[in-house]
Amino acid sequence: MKPAFSHLLLTAGLALGATTVHAALPDTAILYKNPQCGCCDGYARHLERLGIDVTVVDDQPLGEIKQDAGAPYGQGSCHTVEMGDYVIEGHVPMAAVEALFEQRPDTDGIGLAGMPSGTPGMPGPQNAPYEVYQFRDQQASPFMTL
Repeated sequence: MKPAFSHLLLTAGLALGATTVHAALPDTAILYKNPQCGCCDGYARHLERLGIDVTVVDDQPLGEIKQDAGAPYGQGSCHTVEMGDYVIEGHVPMAAVEALFEQRPDTDGIGLAGMPSGTPGMPGPQNAPYEVYQFRDQQASPFMTL
């Protein structure tokens, strides 16, 4: 096989794989947030750049939304996103969101506590590993480290 042809096949395979990952993400999401929170709007814009139609809701009590979603108390963030059959709590990097929709684990969702620097919607560099957790019925367990 000629090197140029094999390189072309590799490139095509990688492109197809990338399309498959994005195809696994839902087309729509609902992001619940505090009306004054700008970083939540940044997360919504990040999802929109990926082709996801985001509805932003800023007039619902966040505590109730998080509790109804099964998010663990004390490990929340400034916004909660409903995507497909899952909940994304906080500024979870897209690598973890994509893994969630590819693996489809039996969980309520995934989250990243706080508002870590360098995550979608948050300015600055990554200062520490992102410890993304999964949760079910307010109980958290590790999902992945980025």
